[in-house]
Amino acid sequence: MSRPRSRSRRQPRNQRSRRAAALGATVVAAALAGGLLISLPGTASAAGRGLADDFNGDGYRDLATGAPGAVAGEKAKAGAVVVNYGSASGISAARHKTTSQSSSGVPGASETSDRFGAELAHGDLNNDGYGDLVVGTPLEDVDGDADGGSVTILWGGSSGLSGGTTIADPNASGHDRFGQSLAVGDFTGDGKTDLAVGSTGKDVWIFKGGFTKSGGAAGKLRLDTEIESGAYPMGAVHLAAGDFDDDGSDDIVVGSSAGNFVYRGGAAGFTPQTEAGPGYAGALTVADFDRDGHDDLVVGTDFRTIMDQTAEGGYATVFYGGATGVSTTRTAVFSQATEGVPGDDESDDSFGGALAAGDVDGDGYPDLAVSAVFETIGSTSHAGNVWVLRGGASGLTGTGAQSFHQGTAGVPGANEASDMFGTAVHLADLDKDGRADLSVGAGGENSDDGAVWSLRGTADGITPTGAVSFGASSVGIGKSGDDPMFGDVMSGS
Repeated sequence: MSRPRSRSRRQPRNQRSRRAAALGATVVAAALAGGLLISLPGTASAAGRGLADDFNGDGYRDLATGAPGAVAGEKAKAGAVVVNYGSASGISAARHKTTSQSSSGVPGASETSDRFGAELAHGDLNNDGYGDLVVGTPLEDVDGDADGGSVTILWGGSSGLSGGTTIADPNASGHDRFGQSLAVGDFTGDGKTDLAVGSTGKDVWIFKGGFTKSGGAAGKLRLDTEIESGAYPMGAVHLAAGDFDDDGSDDIVVGSSAGNFVYRGGAAGFTPQTEAGPGYAGALTVADFDRDGHDDLVVGTDFRTIMDQTAEGGYATVFYGGATGVSTTRTAVFSQATEGVPGDDESDDSFGGALAAGDVDGDGYPDLAVSAVFETIGSTSHAGNVWVLRGGASGLTGTGAQSFHQGTAGVPGANEASDMFGTAVHLADLDKDGRADLSVGAGGENSDDGAVWSLRGTADGITPTGAVSFGASSVGIGKSGDDPMFGDVMSGS
């Protein structure tokens, strides 16, 4: 079967949450320091299979999830990242590896409030056939620069992620929170994987493909964006990559408090293309939903402004790609007021706060997962909900949309206040059956302990039958008085 082009795996996502269970700090620190690896599925003996999110090269896509509030090296909120390895039966708590800055070979050291894993992206950066994981630590102090931020590449291999390389900030004095947004793509069109990094400044840095474990990137480019300097010190809050004009070079979307700016990529660098909706976006993702050969951009507007009357509870806008790039006239808006989308449009639901794209039913068209973490279920506030909208020849549609929460039959758990189910969402084929599975993070589950769910894709869409769920403690993370927020962010969401 031909597979749709989808670059949703490249998209970062930032959401914060509440709730938890506990493990002793000593046990957790020991587990994180050792980079805990349990019951790894069969690993590749020679080279990887070339999937951007297959970190151990066994041919199955893997799920990387951040726990930015986790204790590591006995330091509160130092942060950690968990990889759950795919298999014929999908993912489980048992098949995982947990990594922090206390893990062997990882640059730096776990420090209080670093929040390692607050941002994630993935791709085969050194072209060895194994997926690599890029980790943003935007609150890390660097050489006396408070909250200067850092970026680390964790390298994939036959045993999974191992060791790492720091990507140095080229403009440390010009901004803070380097690594608060990440995107992976081929922006120069040379066939090599590049890395884009955002910060609180107007500058976005592109680190050119040809990465090595010892030397890092082959070069770098600076993109001076159109972000207004007076629009809060937030900078590039989100980054997304996609080839909207189908010219062979990925374009980049810079989401900020001032708007969502699209720049066309190419061998000569970037040129401004358009602004995809004014104002702050809660999330971005990219896929070719109608399979016309041009990637499409989705912008999640989870909180409306006073001037924005589109939907009370937030909405997601599709800006379709074309020969000239992202179109601001061929668009479609989806909310809980859209025909076919279950639920009611209510104030401050935060619909569109997290997005992910993937083909859940194997029909060749990518579908869209959308969350509303503040959705009230019954009388339970901020329980959270996730929808899946279907793609097709005419693009995305609300017809046949599915809805899931912890009260849905077959979904483990129960709706509780401030669980925030859907803090992160992810669509990828984790069991290699040709259909994307839905992974959901709830950073607020169990008093900010956090948890992850996985629901299988089928010919009829996502099914809760056989769904699995696991919390932070089951992957070696505890809170010890802090809030791990496992599930707060996923790579590719």
